[in-house]
Amino acid sequence: MHHERRLITIDDYEPYIGREGIKRIRQKARPLQDLHVTNINSTYYGGGVAELLSSLTLLMNGLGIRTGWRIIQGSPDFFSVTKKMHNALQGGDIHLTTQKKEIYESTVFENSVRNHLDHDMVIVHDPQPLPLIRHYTKHGPWIWRCHVDLSQPHAGLWEYLSSFVELYDAVILTREEYRRDLHTPQLYFMPAIDPFSIKNREFSEAEVEKRLQYYNIPTDLPLVVQISRFDKWKDPEGVIQAFKLARKQVDATLVLLGNVATDDPEGEEVYDALVHQRDERIIILSKQDTALVNALQRKAAVVLQKSIREGFGLTVTEALWKGTPVIGGDVGGIRLQIENGENGFLVSSVEEAAERIVQLLKDPELARKLGRAGRETVREKFLMSRYLENYLDLFGSFETIYRLRS
Repeated sequence: MHHERRLITIDDYEPYIGREGIKRIRQKARPLQDLHVTNINSTYYGGGVAELLSSLTLLMNGLGIRTGWRIIQGSPDFFSVTKKMHNALQGGDIHLTTQKKEIYESTVFENSVRNHLDHDMVIVHDPQPLPLIRHYTKHGPWIWRCHVDLSQPHAGLWEYLSSFVELYDAVILTREEYRRDLHTPQLYFMPAIDPFSIKNREFSEAEVEKRLQYYNIPTDLPLVVQISRFDKWKDPEGVIQAFKLARKQVDATLVLLGNVATDDPEGEEVYDALVHQRDERIIILSKQDTALVNALQRKAAVVLQKSIREGFGLTVTEALWKGTPVIGGDVGGIRLQIENGENGFLVSSVEEAAERIVQLLKDPELARKLGRAGRETVREKFLMSRYLENYLDLFGSFETIYRLRS
């Protein structure tokens, strides 16, 4: 039996952004109907970039803009090199050998042979596919969208990568503090969430309880939760230390939920380094289950995102949307979302994180107040409709579009 399939369209956002908002977005999309756009990144799941593209590409197609999504392929050696690059862009160290460059550039070249890109607009995400631009004749603007924290990149690596970046027509960064010394124009788009995805849609209490029971997660005590890839920059070790300190004053259960993205070979190592700390009240799970993420973020008394570096932090946005109080690291894109003491807390140490956990568990009214303010922050600033509009404005600003239509 054939069932009619329906995709979420911009009209579904009307309860959140109003009829005028919908009308404005449709007007901006109208002159762009003939565009053929593609996005290129390195994984279909396991991280914020894939989540953004999953929703954004469907919304664009719903507006009549033909928008595709390609994934580059690579060996474990390639992803080992690009993970080291990712870490070094965020301030880590790297020994950038000739061999590493060869693995990187030859893999990207092989992908350029497989992928025929004659699109009007090409958007390349993060460092993994960055050199692709060297292997094509451009038929329109190429845009590099960098999702990582570029405030303190490794100097040698940035000098190497910037030779590719300068070939692009525009660079999109998450915040102005990530700006680099480039000839290429730089713009700033904050990421956003899809309120209709399985991860963010409304869940009944019964649905929440059923999901938590399935994984044997106890709910007899308040839940303290961190959800993110197993990545040293997310500081899962610091979360466990903060919870152990807080537990001296309050009873609670910690749940660390993560996954290992296909383009992140270090994830398994980070996970393996944590599992010995499990106990009856410290639950560490590696699962790819967006319904479980939704349930945990709704049930949690406190959500942490105690990152040391963070390009943006969509897990913060997700928890704020669910009205759950969030304690975030005072870094990067988390600062764009949390106003300390108004809609959440920012912390810079294990001790501060522990103090805020205790405060929120002891003061449910404060927790509710921060939660309400957090949801409103997301409604105003961080829904996918706004992110879509950022791209429509960018596409509309390129003179190339008008030449293509003439």
